[in-house]
Amino acid sequence: MPNKIRWGLLSTANINDALIDPIRQAKRSELVAVASRDAAKARAYADDKGIAKAHGGYEALLADPDVDVVYISLPNALHCEWTVKAAQAGKHVLIEKPAAVTLDELDRMIDAATAAGVTVFEAFMYLHHPQTRTAIDMARSGRLGRIQTVSSWFHFYLPPADSSNIRLSADLTGGSLWDVGVYPNSLAITLIDDGAPAEVWAQQIIGETGVDVAMRAQLRFAGGAVAQVSSGFRTPFREGAHIVGDKGMLEIVEPWKPGVNGVESVMTFTAIDGKHEKIVTPAVSPYLCEVEAMEACILDGATPVVPLSRSRHFLQSALAQYRSAATGQVVAID
Repeated sequence: MPNKIRWGLLSTANINDALIDPIRQAKRSELVAVASRDAAKARAYADDKGIAKAHGGYEALLADPDVDVVYISLPNALHCEWTVKAAQAGKHVLIEKPAAVTLDELDRMIDAATAAGVTVFEAFMYLHHPQTRTAIDMARSGRLGRIQTVSSWFHFYLPPADSSNIRLSADLTGGSLWDVGVYPNSLAITLIDDGAPAEVWAQQIIGETGVDVAMRAQLRFAGGAVAQVSSGFRTPFREGAHIVGDKGMLEIVEPWKPGVNGVESVMTFTAIDGKHEKIVTPAVSPYLCEVEAMEACILDGATPVVPLSRSRHFLQSALAQYRSAATGQVVAID
């Protein structure tokens, strides 16, 4: 086994910028190739970003023997197709969230990864960050007591005039839940650690292009915990999370991109007696943590931090939110 993994970017999407420097900063990774359906675009992108190889076609990247792992940053509707093709080509995959938008798609991806013996996981960078790992440890260790409620939210303003933005494309499975709502949804499910919610009730606001520009949901879990999650494109930027147990509460001010701007992260723990404790996490990029997690999976045989089995719980919840919002009814998840 080589001592480094070689990355290829499957698309030239803007979101790649978040991962390029972390790949180069990681000690056991190299960025070696990029692909676009347009060969000239791929070459121009590679020259601009300092990437050695440019492929005119996604298939060419998957056929490249010098690429071990691909980052797929295509629109949501294309995630399944190219993850399956990458796995069949023997490539490991970091797939941008949401990994899939139907359970059938996700099951096909799981089957392909299992058959090929490759690592595939969803790019929830914040779940790899030390701040989030600390919050998970506090929930698992019982320091918060029995978790009663998780509230988490992620909103920003996307002007209606920006109708060509991919986030607003119904054809490409856009919408606030698929874009930013998957973060509070995934955090609640991870912290409560009780599988997918048993029941979901949701409301949405549909925007000018036919996708949800706001989603608000309540998730009830089999063990009794409740999560309230929300996302949207029609408010000022706001984010946060509160985890409330019968022994204490944890407030996370910056849950989704901690450390990304080189600033330490701060959570506040409030004990049942009212005493407050600041929990400080030194600045580290969550994207670097994500890259290092892939290194550990491929080179050390580690288990993914975000296994596809948990991504299935995330997806079940998101799909139930859409069904509930469309029908006005509580949706039960088997």
